[in-house]
Amino acid sequence: MLRNRHDTYGLVAVILHWLVALVVVGLFGLGLWMVELTYYDDWYRRAPAIHKGVGVLLFLTVTLRLGWRLLGPRPAPLATHSVWERRIARVTHALLYALLFAVMLSGSLISTADGRPIDVFGLFSVPALITDLPDQADIAGEVHLILAISLVSLAGVHALAALKHHLIDRDRTLLRMLGRGSASKAR
Repeated sequence: MLRNRHDTYGLVAVILHWLVALVVVGLFGLGLWMVELTYYDDWYRRAPAIHKGVGVLLFLTVTLRLGWRLLGPRPAPLATHSVWERRIARVTHALLYALLFAVMLSGSLISTADGRPIDVFGLFSVPALITDLPDQADIAGEVHLILAISLVSLAGVHALAALKHHLIDRDRTLLRMLGRGSASKAR
């Protein structure tokens, strides 16, 4: 089942969700590591190139994921979820998407501040659209770090909420995002 149903997410939504989650965590770790490298480290140029290339691919993936989410039906909220849980879930998802795009935009402002495009593994380049802001790379770098920490923190809270639903409430919230959420498949 590729598409979402009324009671569970389809394979496309599940794969995109977990792919984005893994890439965000990986890029966060890579970003923290690479800023500590010195000019003489073997990874001094390679790590940022990987970070930028994967970041652009993440932008395309998140855009695809958002399009898939908007065009396809979403499973109905579980009846056991209170009104405030549903509202918090909507706000959290909106913030996660906003932070994802803001982190990627600030990253592109760092990478293109010198006017050079972002090379994506030799496959294509993303042009430098904004290059003449005062202290663009430094300011965008500060913003990028703050937004990335905010994104990973909110994603952590999101994961804890899913675990709370699974372990304490014993509902199908987490199972649905694993593609196993239909009532007939619940434990």
